[in-house]
Amino acid sequence: MSGTIVVGVDGSPSSGAALRWAASEAALRSARLIALHTWSYIPLAAVGDPGMIAMPSADLPGQLEAEQTAAQVELDSALAEAFPDGTPAELEARLAEGDAGETLVAEAADADLVVVGSRGRGGLAATLLGSVSGHVLHNAQCAVVVD
Repeated sequence: MSGTIVVGVDGSPSSGAALRWAASEAALRSARLIALHTWSYIPLAAVGDPGMIAMPSADLPGQLEAEQTAAQVELDSALAEAFPDGTPAELEARLAEGDAGETLVAEAADADLVVVGSRGRGGLAATLLGSVSGHVLHNAQCAVVVD
C-alpha cells in the first residue's frame, strides 16, 4: 500500500457519502484508509434538568465506558450502512476521544488526504460548511476533500 487517507465518520448521511468516496479513492490509490470516529465525554445533567438522566459522579468510569461503547456502536453502524457487503480490507476503523476537528487534523498530519462530510442542511445553510469540516479545511497539513 502507498499513502494514507483519513476520513471522518459521525453517522450523518454526508459522512456516509464521504466514507464511500474515500474508500473508492483509497482503492484507486492502493492507499490505507483510516475511518475515524471521535467522541467526547459530556457530563450528564444534575437532577432536575428536563430530559436528562442524573448519574452519580462516583460512576465516572461507568460514564466514560458508556460513552465509548456508544461511539463504537455508532462507528460500527456507519460502516455497516456505508458498506452493506462488508468493509474494504484496507479500511482501519478507529475511535478517538477528543474534539472532532482537532483530532482529524492531528490524525491526518502524516496522511496524503483527509475527507470529511459537509453536513449540508438545505437552503442558504447548505452553502455553509459545518464547524468540523471548516476546521479541517483551514488547519490540515494535507489535501482536504469536503464531500
